[in-house]
Amino acid sequence: MTRILRTTSFMALALACACVEAGATGRICSRQAAAVKEKENKTLPRTPWGDPDLQGVWSGTGSLDVPLDRDAALGQRNVLTAEEFEARRARLVKSASSDNIEATNFGLPSEAGRSTSPQASLVVDPPDGRRPPRVPAAETRRPRRNSFVPGMFDSVSDLGIFDRCIAYSTIAVAFPVNPIEIVQAPGYVAIRAEIIHETRVIPLDGRSHAKPVLTSYAGDSRGRWEGKTLVVETTNFNGKTSFTGDAGPLTARLTIIERFTLIDPDRLSYEATFNDPETWTRPWTLAFPRARDVSGGLLEYAWHEGNYSLANILRASRVAAEQETK
Repeated sequence: MTRILRTTSFMALALACACVEAGATGRICSRQAAAVKEKENKTLPRTPWGDPDLQGVWSGTGSLDVPLDRDAALGQRNVLTAEEFEARRARLVKSASSDNIEATNFGLPSEAGRSTSPQASLVVDPPDGRRPPRVPAAETRRPRRNSFVPGMFDSVSDLGIFDRCIAYSTIAVAFPVNPIEIVQAPGYVAIRAEIIHETRVIPLDGRSHAKPVLTSYAGDSRGRWEGKTLVVETTNFNGKTSFTGDAGPLTARLTIIERFTLIDPDRLSYEATFNDPETWTRPWTLAFPRARDVSGGLLEYAWHEGNYSLANILRASRVAAEQETK
């Protein structure tokens, strides 16, 4: 009986996750169409001014163990069987140790294998679930050293923007590890991610993007509603942030289009399409579900050891440079 219940529960998760298997955009597949249509006939939460109400804290914990790129052996299949899911969980738990901090949260076994999603990869387009090839010029931008690249640091110049707590990635929301908080007001939506402390205040009134000369780490975001989906387009990046730390910075030509879709009051579908012709040979899309977190607001991402060490490293470097000039 226990095995039957576990199998039934897993299949429910697989169906809930199947939206990322359906086609290039990761939108909801035909197996869910009937259920979604029924839900759409009911009134989803709306703000007092009539927009879909996405407000609250949304967690991606259920997708923590899902790799970005799919195992090539799975081809275009993006939902694991129950056996494949258990095998992935077992591998992660086994690899959890103090010597393998990348596999878990600093090697704590309790952090391994927590994912409930049978999704095979976060990438849903291309259909094989793998990011497209990088253009040759992008390879020259790979960093020699930083927190994501093994080896000793040569100088303070190796300390990247993540080491300095400036930015986690080009767009922090695109990682399941980052819970997000959404706050809405008439004509605006604010999306907050605490890793690393980023809040985007996004106008929804149809205004144009800022002039291309005005760039920033988080870019310039503009939003609009397409039915119950919030679509956010972000441009004007400064070319100093990376999607993953070991791949090197993306360029100012990067455009990201995100889709936040309220499936029901407690489930939010997230999708993001990345297009940087100076980094990849074609655009690509990732998608995963988020669940409403009712435990409270976002907690501060406080890394006090890093705060002290980084300040001391930079201070010592400046003192050393001053001594050399005397």
